Amino acid sequence: MRVIVADDSILLREGVVRILEGTGFDVVGQARDGAELMREARLSRPDVAIIDLRMPPSYTDEGLRAALAIRAELPETGVLVLSQYLEDQYALELLGDDAAGVGYLLKDRVSDLERFTDAVRRVGEGGSALDPEVVSQMLGRRRVKDPLAAVTAREREVLALMAEGRSNHAIAEALVISERAVEKHVTSIFAKLDLAPAPQDHRRVLAVLAFLST
Repeated sequence: MRVIVADDSILLREGVVRILEGTGFDVVGQARDGAELMREARLSRPDVAIIDLRMPPSYTDEGLRAALAIRAELPETGVLVLSQYLEDQYALELLGDDAAGVGYLLKDRVSDLERFTDAVRRVGEGGSALDPEVVSQMLGRRRVKDPLAAVTAREREVLALMAEGRSNHAIAEALVISERAVEKHVTSIFAKLDLAPAPQDHRRVLAVLAFLST
């Protein structure tokens, strides 16, 4: 899997590159700011771009802007945004109406090598990876119209783990239930959200978007 890493901190950037190369990823480019990232992305067309949310010159949302530009211009490239702090509005803007090939993680997660590399791989394969703290904050937001009114408490737990990008096997382990039970919960969630099978849609992604919507 081919990856670009964008961060103005050379120490963090090189650290991420070392982690990725040590676990079998092919790092095909590095960038210090949004403009350099876009040049690298257009040149190498990677499977995933790992992007710091705050980059020069203003250190506000340059990384987010670059991620959105990549999604629009290079839809085959997944984007994984890293942030020092939880900023759920930026996460929602990044997700837009399609969470496929999108990830948003706190930088602290990079030290959890297995979880971090798994998130990179999922995003590169067209899945999603959301930080557990983002999911928790979304859970705490009041909804004017709750799209999940019919979903049970257990099904909400399953959805929360789906939003983190967990597989059915990982969900089963986290909830200490069987994979068969997880499959039944997921099927029930799809039915309650009226998500019929369709070749052009990814139902897990659509369910997560419903879960995160206000």
